[in-house]
Amino acid sequence: MPSTPPSPAELSSLASSLEELSRRLRALAEAAAPADGQEEGIASDLWEIERVLSSAKRRLENLIR
Repeated sequence: MPSTPPSPAELSSLASSLEELSRRLRALAEAAAPADGQEEGIASDLWEIERVLSSAKRRLENLIR
């Protein structure tokens, strides 16, 4: 039985969810960043996760086009 590709609406919904998660991660990373602006520890990890989610969101948006 052939699989049905996801609808553009479903992909858009997922992209929106990833954008919300990215926004929340940015806020957490900014709050966790040391005062001198250096990315260390948890802030660095949060920024990396945010970058991966942003990349995933762009890939989903490309599938919609």
